[in-house]
Amino acid sequence: MQFSRLLDELIRGLQILPGIGPKSAQRLAFHLLKQERSQGAHLAEIMQAALERVGHCDACRTFTEDSVCSLCLNEQRTNARQLCVVESPADILALESSGHFSGHYFVLHGLLSPLDGIGPDDIALPKLQQRLAHGVYDELILATNPTVEGDVTAHFILDIAKRYDIAVTRIAHGVPVGGELEYMDGTTLGLSFSGRRSLS
Repeated sequence: MQFSRLLDELIRGLQILPGIGPKSAQRLAFHLLKQERSQGAHLAEIMQAALERVGHCDACRTFTEDSVCSLCLNEQRTNARQLCVVESPADILALESSGHFSGHYFVLHGLLSPLDGIGPDDIALPKLQQRLAHGVYDELILATNPTVEGDVTAHFILDIAKRYDIAVTRIAHGVPVGGELEYMDGTTLGLSFSGRRSLS
């Protein structure tokens, strides 16, 4: 049954969000149209502004509307000679909430996956190599998820890092195999960070 072309488009549009199927999208659309129209309009404005203005930090590649994010500009971070490589900005939030890391980050925005056509350039590994070449870091911490793609990406980055005088570690697998950092609790992440091991 079709109520309205625009309503159908709204329901289909909401389904691009992770974990939102047809029924959930339908409930959200009906809720917005039934009693939350003013908040829905505000949400639309915020989404439009974010899509237009939020880009990547020039240094770490996390999401920000500025050229350099607040984490990279924070001079109070005590481990400035450590660089932690993560898959997504959500992983930064997870690690920051654990309170066990105060260095710098580099966000890949994905993992190597040749079968999906995702190569080194697609996750900015040349930019990571440039940062390592500047020689400002003593330790490179690989915090990719413990999946097949995460392991492949970590080994590829290790090969890059071997060209420079830098220690390479990977967070310990207190994080369960197949798990993702953004869903881990702070204690598990803290233990993983404390128990990271050398790869070089």
